[in-house]
Amino acid sequence: MSNRMLLKGLRKKNKSINQINVTPFVDVMLVLLIVFMITAPLLTVGVSVDLPKTKAAQLNQKGDPIVVSIKKTGDLYLQERVIDTVQLLPRLKAISAGNKNLRIYVRGDKDVPYGIVLETIAKIKSSGFKKVALVAKLKES
Repeated sequence: MSNRMLLKGLRKKNKSINQINVTPFVDVMLVLLIVFMITAPLLTVGVSVDLPKTKAAQLNQKGDPIVVSIKKTGDLYLQERVIDTVQLLPRLKAISAGNKNLRIYVRGDKDVPYGIVLETIAKIKSSGFKKVALVAKLKES
């Protein structure tokens, strides 16, 4: 046998595979997808408020709104922080940076007197904000 034949036989046996095995990568990505799908809804609710139920349709708008929450005890929250009613308007103006078209959602516990919720909305609207809305849960039929 010639040396060339021996070298060709060795080259075929030691030839490396030029393909990447993507199966472990896909497995890891699927696990991460499931983890994020489970944890994402848990991160959205900051202050637990027992919202009243309604049959009105949901608003579909882009961007994150500012959320003002009123708990059963009467505590006022801006996003997830407790604030005094006196601090509400200055903080909203600071957050909005002069943008009066910023969406502000008011979440009031169903046991909070209606007048307090309306008073809060009136204060926000009187300071020049145009897009102020109430938040409620959809009623199950």
